[in-house]
Amino acid sequence: MVKRTRKEAARLDEAARAGWLYYCAGNTQDEIATKLGVSRPTAQRLVSAAVSEGLVKVRLDHPIAHCMELGKAICEKYELAACDVVPTDPAAPEAMFGMAQAAATYLERALQSPDPQIIALGTGRAMRAMVDEVGRIDGRHHKIVSLVGTIAHDGAASFYDAVIDLADRTRAPHYPLPIPVIIEDPQMRQRMQQQPPMDNILKLAAEADIRFIGVGHLGDDAPLHIDGFISKDELMSLRTSGGIGEVISWSFDQDGTILDHAVNHCVTSAPAQSPTTNTIAVAKGTKKVKAIRGAMRGKLISTLITDEATAESLLQ
Repeated sequence: MVKRTRKEAARLDEAARAGWLYYCAGNTQDEIATKLGVSRPTAQRLVSAAVSEGLVKVRLDHPIAHCMELGKAICEKYELAACDVVPTDPAAPEAMFGMAQAAATYLERALQSPDPQIIALGTGRAMRAMVDEVGRIDGRHHKIVSLVGTIAHDGAASFYDAVIDLADRTRAPHYPLPIPVIIEDPQMRQRMQQQPPMDNILKLAAEADIRFIGVGHLGDDAPLHIDGFISKDELMSLRTSGGIGEVISWSFDQDGTILDHAVNHCVTSAPAQSPTTNTIAVAKGTKKVKAIRGAMRGKLISTLITDEATAESLLQ
């Protein structure tokens, strides 16, 4: 078997997507160009490559074909704008590699835009993995904004804050949110958010052209609890109130409705409102299935990047 470089493998994946969209889903080349974020000539070349590389025969001879069928079914069931599904590696079910690459493709498209973009990021392992896949790009005409606080209760910086790392790779102006994720006093939170520069950062977050977030669960090992942002009693209280998951620290129920709960009254993150802009969630895993499903039901996200095993669970 010929060993391919990462760039060659990524090109084959794009060709496979184009081939599936054209030969299986019946998309025109203009529609493929829009969905893949490329020019029409590039879409045409990708479709041709799907044939020349032997990916398209009677059926698409590539493991991504089943993934794209799953993505299409999830879009139809949950009314998403897009859903990218990557193969699950049985030997490393927790690995973020394939998902990180898929998410990085969306991020790089935004960074390569000639028009200034406001790119907003949450925190977490998925966000760090995504940024790690982004190459050096001159993005000085863009702005990179944090959607969630970057400081723990004791003043320590978040290990999974990806905003500064992305800014280093792009030289883009960046706007971290240098406040605790959760503040004990709701009135103090309000006063803090109204002070400069916090008010400007939250304004930029609200105006973001594209947002990248993770999805967290509220099980016994919920990240909000494990990372020390909420106590065990607060976690149990959220669950008693119907909480099943969280996005950028906002807890929600099975329908994706943000809970009217004391913990949420103290969250300093940008609002997790139904997106008027493109909000891309990068999440997978058995523990997160209910949370991902709730986030989609509540229109808290518009695009999902996940893996094959999670996608199959979401369709059950």
